[in-house]
Amino acid sequence: MTLLQALQSQGVGSRKQCLALIERGHALVDGVPCLLPKQQVVPEQVCFYFDDEFCIWQDRIVIMMHKPLGYECSAKPQYHPSVLDLLPSIYRARGVQPVGRLDVDTSGLLLLTDDGQLIHQLTHPKRHVPKTYRVTTVDPLDETQIKALWQEIALNDEPKPVKAISVQQENDYELLLVIDEGRYHQVRRMLAAVGNRVDKLVRVQMGALRLPDDLPAGQWRAVEACAIFAI
Repeated sequence: MTLLQALQSQGVGSRKQCLALIERGHALVDGVPCLLPKQQVVPEQVCFYFDDEFCIWQDRIVIMMHKPLGYECSAKPQYHPSVLDLLPSIYRARGVQPVGRLDVDTSGLLLLTDDGQLIHQLTHPKRHVPKTYRVTTVDPLDETQIKALWQEIALNDEPKPVKAISVQQENDYELLLVIDEGRYHQVRRMLAAVGNRVDKLVRVQMGALRLPDDLPAGQWRAVEACAIFAI
């Protein structure tokens, strides 16, 4: 493809805007500024500056974020800042979206991508991608509550009951809960249904991808999509 086509594929703007970027010397091929829009290039050799950020050419963007508390998983947040504000502007320009949602009071692993097919693979109800949450409760967990979580649970306003894939109690106030659905506030509602309340909720795994211990809240890193589905 041409240098112009390579830039247009990255969502940096219209044809006119991409041409202006090239004219300013902000497009590089093999690390050297290139002023020729029709220059044939290998896309992986293209780098560019966008909003003063240095960017490399990417066929698709897949990142994992340690979502902090107090952020909405929406491009149009209502009451709190968006998780997209934590990303470089080029990612927002390319239309990166959260894969599913974590509510404002939930932190942990959040995937974001501009790959619509991947979003479908991870969020379609028939896919049943497992999600693991570390749940800290307000009251001590008892044996009756743990047993109830293993059973089907009817939630208000839901046509079908829900059920955990796995329930692993860590201590009196903490458990690892694995589900493969994404009903509204599902984990919180499940705990309420068995007679307890969630004090803290952190998603620690999605598919085969675990939240790294060395990834602080608010930070992110690129990942390969295959890491999500790896066995």
